[in-house]
Amino acid sequence: MSSRPTDAGSATSPVAATPWWREPFMWMVVGGPLTVVVAGFATLAIAIAYPDPVIVAPSTGNVADQPAVQARNHAASPKP
Repeated sequence: MSSRPTDAGSATSPVAATPWWREPFMWMVVGGPLTVVVAGFATLAIAIAYPDPVIVAPSTGNVADQPAVQARNHAASPKP
């Protein structure tokens, strides 16, 4: 029998605990949703800073709108 050193003790040795912010898997799990939240707030800031203009409906006397109005009214009316 030979007396060779084994690595059995190193496999069961405890691993030193690292802080949560140094774990790469934590950043992968939290990073996606955090990026979406930041992008949502950026979109909100853009929407508040540059609102869409209010479009005023044209009067019913406009001749160019007549076919669209007639089609809308025809589609909404019950069949005889």
